[in-house]
Amino acid sequence: MEIHNRARERLQRGELALGVGIRAVRTVDIAKMMKTCGYDWIFIDLEHGPFSIETATSLSVAALDTGISPIVRVPFRQCAMATRMLDGGALGIVMPHVDTAEEARDIVAHLKYPPQGHRSLAGAQAIADFRPIKIDEFAESANRALLTILMLETPTAIENAAAIAAVPGVDALLIGTNDLAAEMGIPGEFGHARIVAAYETVIAACRQASKWPGVGGVYGEDLLKRYVGMGARLVLTGGDGGFLMEAAGARASLVRGWQSGM
Repeated sequence: MEIHNRARERLQRGELALGVGIRAVRTVDIAKMMKTCGYDWIFIDLEHGPFSIETATSLSVAALDTGISPIVRVPFRQCAMATRMLDGGALGIVMPHVDTAEEARDIVAHLKYPPQGHRSLAGAQAIADFRPIKIDEFAESANRALLTILMLETPTAIENAAAIAAVPGVDALLIGTNDLAAEMGIPGEFGHARIVAAYETVIAACRQASKWPGVGGVYGEDLLKRYVGMGARLVLTGGDGGFLMEAAGARASLVRGWQSGM
């Protein structure tokens, strides 16, 4: 059998894989809405968001049936939470605050089934539509479909980008621009020369290792376009709360403006 991961397949074709952060909306409708809007993956946030594992699992299963990839960020080094989410239907894990190749190897070992890692095998799973499948075939297909995404958020991580990217089983390096800028002492300066240099370093490391570079935390159009132009391919374009407030605020301003012309 073949387990399909829409975001991964986009990346394999050299295309952008567009994601949207999910923190405010907690109903399964959001998966279909975001697919209709043109997204390839939803970024279910268990690091900063209010979700329980149960809610995140419901969103993941809904995304699977919709054809959009559920990718879950867990808190730092919470590998047990990550494997529970993979058992529950996630097709990718975002692990924040990775600084070294040693940490990367440990994460891969937790997330991949043998022989690539040491993840424990569960029973029938949503990613296979709960069909009974030979264990070896399922493990191989699940390993191929999984997106293991590591977030680089410190100067140390950027310095180690080449070594981290070279770790087998790592698929993408996603720069957490907000935290990186804060760690550098330039909070909010996402276009600073040091941030640009960090993107250059990570993108070069990914190209050398045939991995995918990603951008997160940059939502201004000009800067996001710049980093995509430099080579970022796994792109977190924004979040549900920000999109909702932007659209709702624009509509409120529009309608209030009509009164002045009446």
